[in-house]
Amino acid sequence: MIAEDSAILRDGLVQILTKRGHEIPAAVPNADELLAAVATDPPDAVVMDIRMPPTHTDEGLRAALELRRSHPRVGVLLFSQYVETRYARDLFSGKVSGVGYLLKERVADVSEFVEALTKIAAGGTVLDPEVVVQLLGSHPTDALTAREREVLGLMAEGRSNAAIGKKLVLADSSVEKHISNIFTKLGLPPADEDHRRVLAVLKYLGVS
Repeated sequence: MIAEDSAILRDGLVQILTKRGHEIPAAVPNADELLAAVATDPPDAVVMDIRMPPTHTDEGLRAALELRRSHPRVGVLLFSQYVETRYARDLFSGKVSGVGYLLKERVADVSEFVEALTKIAAGGTVLDPEVVVQLLGSHPTDALTAREREVLGLMAEGRSNAAIGKKLVLADSSVEKHISNIFTKLGLPPADEDHRRVLAVLKYLGVS
């Protein structure tokens, strides 16, 4: 389902997704109509803007929080021009599976957007690095080098080591070394019962 007050963008998203085999049971101009549609027939995922009628401030974020409470299995992708930190911290402070936040101007191509939405519908997490930067402030990751923060940012997007290496033009061994340094600096020693990659991302998001 889609909630976007711009009719042109809303119709464009519908065409993009239906062309790639996805069903769109509802495409609405505001958060209230989206919440009503989800309550009637919960979808796999929703795509919503943040600033929608009537105030064009944070309706989308507040609706996202409501959806996470009422329908935790529905993936939520915030797709906006803005980074709104007031409620975003709350959104990512609980269970972060099936949640995403992408900036419209930074999505490079259609396939990237569709891949992100598919990942969120399957329970993954996708974050624009700029969103993460604005959510952090002073943080344990301040000890990381610029390159290590880049690597951790891509880990937060759900990228594999191979995908990180391709994105940053690094050899696999270099990626592994950066990740090892990240674990060390964040105080994450090897442990059978913990997944250090997930714990590192949670520290990066400020929720652990």
